[in-house]
Amino acid sequence: MLTYRVIELSTVTEETIQDTLNELTAQGWNYDGMQFAMRDASRRPAMAFLLFTRDEPGESDPS
Repeated sequence: MLTYRVIELSTVTEETIQDTLNELTAQGWNYDGMQFAMRDASRRPAMAFLLFTRDEPGESDPS
């Protein structure tokens, strides 16, 4: 069964993104993508959402 995980970063820096990617991939999560929420008056993102997936043992889909 495919499991998703979304991590919200309210402090968006190179270090926070890098630390989160390294931590979760070390836990077996696969990086799937990143989305940014922007502020109107700034070029810097207000938030970042990092998306991860991994296969978890579970019930099989009967279809």
